[in-house]
Amino acid sequence: MSSHLIALHNGQNIPAIGLGTWQPKPNASEIARAVEHGLKAGYRHIDCAWFYGNEKAVGDGLLASGVPREDVFVTSKVWGTYHRRVEESLDQTLANLGTTYLDLYLVHWPVALNVNGNHPLMPMHPNGKFDIDESRDIRDTWKAMEAMVKKGKVKAIGASNFSQMMLEKILPTAEIIPAVNQLELHLYNPQLKLLDYLKSKKIVPQAYSPLGSTGAPLLTDESATEIAKKRGLKSTSDVLLGYLLTKDIVILPKSMSPSRIESNLTGALKAYNMLTPEDIKILDGVAAGGKQKRFTMPPWGIDLGFDNWPAPTKAPL
Repeated sequence: MSSHLIALHNGQNIPAIGLGTWQPKPNASEIARAVEHGLKAGYRHIDCAWFYGNEKAVGDGLLASGVPREDVFVTSKVWGTYHRRVEESLDQTLANLGTTYLDLYLVHWPVALNVNGNHPLMPMHPNGKFDIDESRDIRDTWKAMEAMVKKGKVKAIGASNFSQMMLEKILPTAEIIPAVNQLELHLYNPQLKLLDYLKSKKIVPQAYSPLGSTGAPLLTDESATEIAKKRGLKSTSDVLLGYLLTKDIVILPKSMSPSRIESNLTGALKAYNMLTPEDIKILDGVAAGGKQKRFTMPPWGIDLGFDNWPAPTKAPL
C-alpha cells in the first residue's frame, strides 16, 4: 500500500502517488477496471476531472474495489465553461462519482470560457480561436471555490496550470490558500523556479504527465537511463517518478495496464529511497542542458505567465 504522504497546509495528508485517469481515447470499462486494480494494488489517490468525461467510470471502479470511500483521496476539477457555475459543476461531479464530498477540487485552467459559446467544452470563435470569457475575474472563480469548502462539499481546493503570475492574481484576496498546484512537471519541464515559489507559499506541487505524454522521449533519456542502471532499478520510469517524489511533488502517472499501474507505484517508491543528491543534481540539469520541452500547451490565446510557452495571439472578439 502507498504509505508516502505529503502534508497539506489545511492538515490533510495527500498520498504522494496518485493514479491519473486522463486518456486520449477513454473507454469507460477500461478506466473502471484500472481504478479498481489500482486501488486493490495499493493506490489511495485517484485524480480525475469533469472535462475527462470519465467520472462515472472512476466512481464505478472505486465502488468495485471494495476500498472504503474514506480511505481514498479523490480529486476532480472544474472546467472553464463552469467558472460562473462552480457549484453546479461540482454537484455533477459528486453525482458522477457517487460520493458526497471531494478531498480536493481544482480549477482545471485559469481560463474562463464562454458558457454561452458554441460548444459545452471548447467554445470557439469562427476564426478558430478559443471563446474566452474575458469579463470573468479569476478571483471570483476562486471565491466560488472557497464557498464549496465552507459548505462541506470539498475538503480542500487548489489550482491547476497556474503560473506564479496567475497565483498572484488570487492570493492577495484569498481566504483559503490553494492547497496544491497541479502542473506539467517532469524531467524535461522541471519548472524549478515555480517550485521554489510554491514552496514559499506552502502550496504542494502535483505532476501530471510525470513520464511525458504519449511518445515522449523521457523513457529513453540517457541521463535517467544511466542512473537507473547505476542504482539497479528496473526501468527508467522508476527514476523519472522517484526524481519528482524527492522534491515532495505529488505524482499522477496514468496507465490502463495492470502491470504498469503496479510497477509505477512500486518503482517510484524504490527510486525515491535510492536516488542520491548527486543523481538529483544531474537530473535537475537535463532540461537546462537543451532538453526543455512542454507537451501540453493549449493555444488559449492569452498570456498565462509560463516560461517556455509560445507567445499568445489575441483572438479578435
